[in-house]
Amino acid sequence: MMEITFLGTGCMMPTKTRNHSGILVTRGKENMLFDCGEGIQRQMRIAGVKPAKITRLLISHWHGDHVFGIPGLMSSMGADQYADKLIIYGPLGSKNYFEHLFKSFAAKSIIPYEVHEVKEGMVFETDEFVVEARKMRHSVPCLGYMLIEKDRRRVNLAKAKKFGLSEGPELGNLQLGKSVMVKGKKINPDDVTYIVKGKKLSYVADTTLCQGANELAQDADLLISEGTHLSEIEEKSEKYMHLTVKDAAIMASENNVERLIVTHISPRYKHPTDILAEAKDYFENVVIAEDFMKFKL
Repeated sequence: MMEITFLGTGCMMPTKTRNHSGILVTRGKENMLFDCGEGIQRQMRIAGVKPAKITRLLISHWHGDHVFGIPGLMSSMGADQYADKLIIYGPLGSKNYFEHLFKSFAAKSIIPYEVHEVKEGMVFETDEFVVEARKMRHSVPCLGYMLIEKDRRRVNLAKAKKFGLSEGPELGNLQLGKSVMVKGKKINPDDVTYIVKGKKLSYVADTTLCQGANELAQDADLLISEGTHLSEIEEKSEKYMHLTVKDAAIMASENNVERLIVTHISPRYKHPTDILAEAKDYFENVVIAEDFMKFKL
């Protein structure tokens, strides 16, 4: 199961209720932070998340509202006795940005880190899921990401009981797709287990409509997408290369998305009512993100 915590749901200008961009995704032992806007470490404290728990940082692009929180976060992680090396992913140019980032102030307690520049495609893989990136169409190099759980087997307890199986290594091996011998009889995985399809979580960062965004959205169980403005000022969104709320909702509708969460909200919108109304005109199963909102998938 994945847990998603929205640490920042605003865009360029923070407000009293919306911080700069930051989304924490927890899956098993991994705590992955997608973007790190200014003030994210404070948002973590409020949300009860220890900075030292972060295992990976995935950067969509290097506009300030998505990265100004990195030095502070990494300093706090050092102060919290972070024991590992932080693995960081970002678009081309990220290594150069990091090289200059810590020259801009008297860096103290900066943790060990490793930067990987990503074009698109596979980002990393664990035993339980893969993360892939797609290019967005923005004013600077920008990536969107998708986390896809691997299909897994679950035990049908009633069938297992008929075969004389209870908890033990045999069931574990069957869940891994291996046949076992019990009392001289071969039991195949399909005899007592069934396949559970993995979930797909996608994050569409700052972009205009493009192939990469549609690929991320396709068949997503949860699509988190920017929707900076309402369509009444779509010219402004186009000028700064952002999606409108309408764009995000139509993208979800056309790509068989199960649920949409709209984030990266302009400060001109004080309440989510109008944003939600426009989104529901094109896609019903939608939520407007709020800071500290949690969602389980």
